Amino acid sequence: MSAAGRSEDDRTPDRVAAGLRDADFVRLVATANGDALAATGLLARALDAAEVPYQASLAAVPDAPATDADYTVAVGHADSYADVPLREEPIALAAADIAADLASEAVDPTLALAGAVCAGAEPSGTYLERADLDRGPGVAVPTEDRTDGLAGSTLVHADFSGDTEAAEDAVSAVDAGRELASYVALSAVEDAPPRASEAVERALYPYETDRFETLGGYADVLDAVAREQPGTGLALALGNDVDETALEAWRAHGQRAHDAVREADTSRYNGVYAARVAPDAPLGTVARLLLAYRAPEPVALVATDGGAAVAGDGDIEGAAREAATSLDGRATARGTHGRATFDGTATDYIAAFREAL
Repeated sequence: MSAAGRSEDDRTPDRVAAGLRDADFVRLVATANGDALAATGLLARALDAAEVPYQASLAAVPDAPATDADYTVAVGHADSYADVPLREEPIALAAADIAADLASEAVDPTLALAGAVCAGAEPSGTYLERADLDRGPGVAVPTEDRTDGLAGSTLVHADFSGDTEAAEDAVSAVDAGRELASYVALSAVEDAPPRASEAVERALYPYETDRFETLGGYADVLDAVAREQPGTGLALALGNDVDETALEAWRAHGQRAHDAVREADTSRYNGVYAARVAPDAPLGTVARLLLAYRAPEPVALVATDGGAAVAGDGDIEGAAREAATSLDGRATARGTHGRATFDGTATDYIAAFREAL
């Protein structure tokens, strides 16, 4: 049964868990970002524990599944083929509630919180209590080596981002903890829009975790690997021993993202800060960094031929979809951010988006 035939009552955690439990085969179709990846991992772990067969996939703009399933969950988007769309952020926390009804022993509260951080949420509530994480001064990075962590992090964009030598100079110039955090905060807000002061808080005063050192670092790796290597991302979210491979993907993703922010061909329109980037640029991450640390306008639009990503202070969902549709394409958009594929050039999408907005 598609989502169109289901009421809101059918989408409560207990009802969704019952649907998953009764299915002979489940398909999880997720968007490629850290929140949706964490949600997929939480659901998949619970399905494993409940001995329900499933298949999971991630894509920037997911296609309809090639084969049928008894129960399909669209993780991070809504489509008519899905029995249940999970798209209210943080998706990971909604998935954790469902997983708890299906197989409570399989729920990893730290994974749920890392997914929530990917969505920009402040950790709180039941899962934070269950995770029992200590918090202290410093910077949220996923490696013990702070130079490596600063250079690769996509939680901030500053002079040291993507530059190991500059990051090493920054680390050697200050003491650990509060002094490093202050340096990072001041560097990130320099010549940046006012919203940067809020964005950089995600990287400061971190929660400590067993996996990837800090909760913010864990979230950064999840988001990067979901976009860079979806297969590795799924293995990571399932709890498999792929941490080193995930860190390699994270480093490569951060390098490409920061290079793209610096090298983008930008234009400023009324309400839109548009950037044309190389075909291999990680569009979603670049859009988020541009909005947080560079955009003087309330919307950052990053485009290349055939693909685009949008991030905004307000709702951009309708405009992202309309622009993609006008170019025979599709968009996966939720509230303040979206990703599109289309038939046309970067200039075509920028023009279509501005008109739709």
